[in-house]
Amino acid sequence: MGIGPSTKETTKHYFEDPLVNVFAEDPDIDFVGVIVVGTPQDNRMKHLVGQRVAAWLSGMKCDGAVVSADGWGNSDVDFVNTLEQIGRRGISVVGLKFIGKQANFVVQNEYTKRVLDINKSVDGRETEIIGENAVAHVDAVKALAAIKLVIRKHATSE
Repeated sequence: MGIGPSTKETTKHYFEDPLVNVFAEDPDIDFVGVIVVGTPQDNRMKHLVGQRVAAWLSGMKCDGAVVSADGWGNSDVDFVNTLEQIGRRGISVVGLKFIGKQANFVVQNEYTKRVLDINKSVDGRETEIIGENAVAHVDAVKALAAIKLVIRKHATSE
């Protein structure tokens, strides 16, 4: 669903993405890869995006997933639905998104509690500093720790 909340990311960020680097280097997990999906305008298609991502993860027998999003407002519908669709299939899920000052989603469900904020500014607003509003190494480390914890909790509750 995108990586980072703004278009201020550099090409270097995409070639050295912190999520990919941190997850690929961790010996405790089997990092499968990255799924990139768009944000449709039509609500029916917004829900289909989440269903298809969840089906794909289920088909790959993933224990967990980290979903990142690069927008807010109407994009929350796709993001929150995707979290829910993944969770409904018994797959542990954590979100990663710029939340900042807005602090709320347009829509919510039980999985929005597991969304980590990548905001770096003191006042909670997207800054105009290149690369600052994107996922950083520290965000990736937090996401990895969070998904490991959710997977562990899910496994012990079964």
